[in-house]
Amino acid sequence: MADTTHGQPDFDLGALTDQCVMCGLCLPHCPTYRLDRHEAESPRGRIALARQIAGKRLEVSEAALAHLDHCLGCLACQPVCPSKVRYDEILTATRAMLTPLRTKQGRLRRWLHDPAMLVRFARIGTTLRAERWLPRLAGLLPRHGLARRLACEMPARPEPLRAIKSGTAPKPDRGRVTLFPGCAASVLDQDTLAGAQILLEALGHVVVVPKRPVCCGALALHGGDRAAAADQAESTRSALEDCASPIVLVSASGCLGSLRKGCSGLAVTDIVDFLARDERIDTLRFRPLDQRATLHLPCTQLNVGSGAAPLRALLARIGGLELLALPDQPRCCGAAGSYFIEQPERADRLRTERLDQVAAQSPDLLLTTNIGCRIFLGNGLRQRKHGIPVLHPLALLARQLDTSSP
Repeated sequence: MADTTHGQPDFDLGALTDQCVMCGLCLPHCPTYRLDRHEAESPRGRIALARQIAGKRLEVSEAALAHLDHCLGCLACQPVCPSKVRYDEILTATRAMLTPLRTKQGRLRRWLHDPAMLVRFARIGTTLRAERWLPRLAGLLPRHGLARRLACEMPARPEPLRAIKSGTAPKPDRGRVTLFPGCAASVLDQDTLAGAQILLEALGHVVVVPKRPVCCGALALHGGDRAAAADQAESTRSALEDCASPIVLVSASGCLGSLRKGCSGLAVTDIVDFLARDERIDTLRFRPLDQRATLHLPCTQLNVGSGAAPLRALLARIGGLELLALPDQPRCCGAAGSYFIEQPERADRLRTERLDQVAAQSPDLLLTTNIGCRIFLGNGLRQRKHGIPVLHPLALLARQLDTSSP
């Protein structure tokens, strides 16, 4: 991703927007256009806004900022664009240019883009929820404020997974791989990270985790703070290089694209694809599970990660598990990083539609590969008093792994 100086991109933003021929093929794939049927809420409309802003032909208004901020950054528009417009770069560069003009950038909103603060929020919030204090605290906060939304959407800490017993674990004879823990995911997705380590070690890999905090920088980047994103990427690159392994594996699909761009030169890979392609995967045995599981495919899994095929291939190894597919629309569940905190009304409309689809299938499990989607959908189910567990597929695979002697 190109850097900026004082918010200005080091590439020609106008030329980048001119690649769009305004054909409109992106419109049916855009969740926000589908919500409002408004041109300014489409990729084409936002590119037109960016073109006018870059050419200084438009006086920036609160309405223009709102249209740009309403974008989920799901990138469903990019794969279907015949002109190969780099919409992600247009969006982040335009937001960066407009950041100094924002008048409602409160402290809590800035903290949402700060990985250290996110980790603190996650640790405190999960503790308060476990002690049943969080609902009471939320009730004391302003009804429509960010703090109350954050408190209401704080999930419970996931139940831990047990590591493979030493007597059944294979000899680690295949070298080192680095497992990227992320920032908030290091607290809120611990069972996924443990499941990833269990599966990798069962295949003979030595798993190393960075000793220093790491963050992909996506939240800062999407919030328009490219300088903070660059600083986070540089710190993360250093921590990952210290792990001295040839590959970095990512379990949260939302981190994948930003990590690849911010740490270019490192071999950053979707762990789902890595496991599905592993030459020893056929040696693993999984206990059967006679249940129905709805597979939710995050935008980032489809548009940045390895797609649905490796996921389905891995889950097919669990005998008896029936995988249910969700409809393509509404494309995004509404989580989108910190979007579900900052744009609650719009995010809730998308989540409601997704959860209605899940409820119609009556599954025993809901599976998703991104921590934000897991939190947002899981909280929605909890608020509906539906006891459907929401897991990362890696956690389910690790739970079903048969480590008994053959």
